[in-house]
This record gives sequence, C-alpha cells and structure tokens, in this order.
Amino acid sequence: MSAILSLEDIVKVYRSHGSEVRAVDGVSFDIEEGTTFGLVGESGSGKSTIARCALRLIEPTSGTSRIDGEDIGGMPRTGLRRLRARTGMVFQNPVAALNPRMSIRDSIAEPLRTHTRLGRRAVGSRVDELLDEVGLAASHAGRLPHQLSGGQCQRVGIARALATRPRLLVLDEPTSALDVSVQAQVLNLLQQLRREHRLSYLLISHDLDVVRYMSDTAGVMRGGVLVEAGPATEVLVEPRHEYTQRLLAAMPQAPGAGPPDPPRTPTRDPNEKSLLP
Repeated sequence: MSAILSLEDIVKVYRSHGSEVRAVDGVSFDIEEGTTFGLVGESGSGKSTIARCALRLIEPTSGTSRIDGEDIGGMPRTGLRRLRARTGMVFQNPVAALNPRMSIRDSIAEPLRTHTRLGRRAVGSRVDELLDEVGLAASHAGRLPHQLSGGQCQRVGIARALATRPRLLVLDEPTSALDVSVQAQVLNLLQQLRREHRLSYLLISHDLDVVRYMSDTAGVMRGGVLVEAGPATEVLVEPRHEYTQRLLAAMPQAPGAGPPDPPRTPTRDPNEKSLLP
C-alpha cells in the first residue's frame, strides 16, 4: 500500500508578544491508503494543530505534508482548491460546524457547488444520495441545524465531508460532543463508509477506546511531540513509552482488556428523535 498522507518533521510555532509556543515539534507519520491513523493525547497536546497543518488549513512553521505524494507546501491557490476536493473534515461540534441559516440540503450541496461543475439537478441527486448513505431521510433536507439532534447534525457533517468523493477524511473528535448511545452509531457508520469507499482517516481523539476500536495504527501526542507510534493493537495494549502507559493506567478498565465493541446498532437509527414535534 502507498501512503495517502505523509507528514515529515512538522513544526508549528506560535509567536506572541516576544514569546514562542511550540504547539507541534517535529512530528512525522504516514497514513496508508484505506487505513485509519488514530492520534490520541490530552487537550493541548497538538493533535488538532497537526490535523490542520496536514491539510494546510494553517501553515506549518516548517516540515512537509504530502497528499498522494504531492507536496502541498507552497501550493498555489488553484492547487489547494483541487486538494480540497480530495480531502474532507468532520468537526468536533456538529451543530457549530453547520451554518445556522442554511438548510441541510444547501449545507451538503455547498462543497459540490464550490468544487465541481455539476448542474443543479445533479447536485440535488448527489445530496439525496448522501443523505441516504449517512442514514438520514429526505425529509431532513429542508430543515435547519437547530431542528436536528446532535447525532443527526454529525451525520450531516459526514455527508458534507463526503460530498466530493474524497479519499482522505480528518475526523477531529467526531463523537466527543455526542451522547454515548449515538457515539456508537456514528462510529459504526464511519467504519462502514471506510470499507465501502476505501477511505483513509486521520482520527483525532482523547478517547483511547475510540482510537483502539477505529484505528489500524496509532500515535500518542504529548506537548507537541509524537512520543509513540505503531500498530494500534501494540501502542494501546502493550505500550513502550511511560506516558502511554500512564494514559492506559488512568482508564476505568484494565489496560489490555480491550474496549467493549460498540453495540450492533443500525447505521440508520429509527429511534433517534429530531427536536421537531
């Protein structure tokens, strides 16, 4: 397999009033095509900064990010526009990630109108297809974000991220703002979509169980440094670094016991209630 995302010695330094903060310090890893790399660590460890540097949503201070072998550093605007159609991002707060004044249909259609030349009818067909794929009914298309539950809004966010048929998705804490029962449904949906479309994921999370369940490979961040990386079954079951060992020891269940499997819920949840009467 070839690497769909390759980061090499990424550094991000923030400067303010004469002081410097190294949010990310020399991080390197690859994500192979069709796999999930889970990046775990405490708040402020640099996980989300890495994700944004990887897609050049923010500029790294130094280092190289390659997507499909293509160096995106210094890429002109037209090249970045093309890149945006090959990648997608699912955010932590599903409601805040959507424009409150745009209907669900328009929110999902927006990247199609921006990055493709599809006509109006083709865009509408693609939106209907995406709604069905993430387990939402056609009746949700005309609603506004505040009229949906958090889980439904995250499904919209996933549909929006998939709109242009990307190969790489960055999942930035995709379930941390959801109820536990809904978390399992969303994780199962993401796993199903990855298999069906051979997607690659960069998963950002502070939840070791989520990373272990979702990931093929995993990395542990501490203070902007990647302290350990390797197969998820090794890093999150028999870690070598003492920091990872402490993270596992702090979990409610014993290290090595493995996370419970998410319940076998359907990807379309008929019992999930909208906020509408």
